[in-house]
Amino acid sequence: MSELGDPNGPASTTGSRVAGAVRSVAELMPRWSEWKPALRAPGADLLSGLIVALVALPLALGFGVSSGLGAAAGLATAVIAGAVAAVFGGSRFQVSGPTGAMTVVLVPIVAQHGPAGVLAVGLIAGVVLVGLAFAGVGRAVRYMPAPVIEGFTAGIAVVIALQQVPAALGISGAEGEKVWQSAFDAARKFAEDPSILTPAIALVVAVAILIGGRFFPRVPFSLVAVAAATVLAQLFGLDIARIGAIPSGLSAPTLSFLDLGSFTSLIAPALAVAALAALESLLSATAADSMAVGARHNPDRELLGQGLANIAAPLFGGVPATGAIARTAVNVRSGARTRLAALTHALILAAIVYLAAGLVAEIPLAALAGVLLATTVRMVETASILAIARATRADTIVMIATFLVTVVFDLVTAVAVGVGFAAILALRAVARSARIEQVPLERDDHLAEEHDLLRENIVAYRIEGALFFAAAHRFLLELAEVSDVKVVILRMSRVTALDATGAIVLKDAIAKLEHRHITVLISGIKPEHMRPLDAVGVFTTTDNEERHIFETTPRAISYARMLVLPDSRYAATSPED
Repeated sequence: MSELGDPNGPASTTGSRVAGAVRSVAELMPRWSEWKPALRAPGADLLSGLIVALVALPLALGFGVSSGLGAAAGLATAVIAGAVAAVFGGSRFQVSGPTGAMTVVLVPIVAQHGPAGVLAVGLIAGVVLVGLAFAGVGRAVRYMPAPVIEGFTAGIAVVIALQQVPAALGISGAEGEKVWQSAFDAARKFAEDPSILTPAIALVVAVAILIGGRFFPRVPFSLVAVAAATVLAQLFGLDIARIGAIPSGLSAPTLSFLDLGSFTSLIAPALAVAALAALESLLSATAADSMAVGARHNPDRELLGQGLANIAAPLFGGVPATGAIARTAVNVRSGARTRLAALTHALILAAIVYLAAGLVAEIPLAALAGVLLATTVRMVETASILAIARATRADTIVMIATFLVTVVFDLVTAVAVGVGFAAILALRAVARSARIEQVPLERDDHLAEEHDLLRENIVAYRIEGALFFAAAHRFLLELAEVSDVKVVILRMSRVTALDATGAIVLKDAIAKLEHRHITVLISGIKPEHMRPLDAVGVFTTTDNEERHIFETTPRAISYARMLVLPDSRYAATSPED
């Protein structure tokens, strides 16, 4: 039969690959089924989108200004990136837009390349994210340890709370590169000239949301509290900080940045932006899953959504965007059910920009600070944190380290430190589980005196666990202490992993024993573990008998008997019999 007719031939294989690729792409595309629940009962999503929009508005304005491109850039990002990511993203709860972590990365780019450089960096980062999505990189977040996620979520909650301290205390111009520094400076300035009105508004709004939401979960207390605070501030003419004037429209499409001559110099910043966008978005989506019952996001699709959002936002003058944990948490806690909530948030922001800028300008900043303070309290899953703390000391260390670094430094550093701690502690646990122990020889029908003679001259050791760099040297010390015998049998059927370091250490141990005229036999070694042993030169011949390698321990013992009792009946027995 020809290859074309062979169902297992090249043509069939190629067709299978194409079909698999098509299925992979299809899994990343939006589905009509995702929107059916929203169309049947849109009320909860529309209300949640309105609440998130009110929370997102001052954040978008502030982050736009902080990035160096202005408030209009922040609004363009919240509207365009928020809408695109809502449709194409992998989480039904994720709310995307400008974030504080991204602002920190963008400031030096603005200083070096100007606003046009930021737009180009965002576009390049978007293309990179799309590539990562189709490469399946997003699935790596599934291997993120639970203590890292819980520590990150709790740390972000504290960071968000600290960000609200200046607005909650009515302090403007708080100084400090880190959020805890600006919060401390705001508290110091407040102590010099205290005023109870602004913090009282923030506290009452936060308490009303927490208590009201507990007893009446279907009532939108975030919206009610903000509206009440705004009306009272207007009626009594309270002298408190408000959002203030906002731009009355989105900026026109900006395309001149595509003609930059220094395109290559933007590659490195773009990769940094893409890495931060991917990391922050995936962790935000993971945190949203933990806050909602039965939720599970598609990480690769989330990368695709963020990539398309970052491609679209610069075309309207927007800065690079990521999934925003604060707005996502507000979305979940406000009762969102589908993607319609995040899309509604973007559409309401667009409507506010064009139609209701004057009304929004009167909202007290303290009221919005109260909303976010309540959100941070509800973000922290106390039961999960206590469960991890009770699990093992290693998990507790990883969670605390991630939490502290998130608060003191930044998100990327925190995740790197958390994963690093988790990896080190995991390696330590695996290394401790590896052990070598002496085991008795199997009894046979040989005479008791022969058995005693064999026992005096042959010793068998069983190696268990992973023989790798973290455990290998301890193994060498134990094995090298063997003495006063003629044959050592190493039973390696229970070795789970063997790396180059383990192979080198084993080679040294064998060399030390053979230097003392002790023959070393190996039994039960797995085929995949032979490669590192051959690579480091443990054996000098390709013949297994000369290598002293045996498939089973009884065969190794039989061969050892030949060496110890050459004149016995075992001398006529082949080691492979």
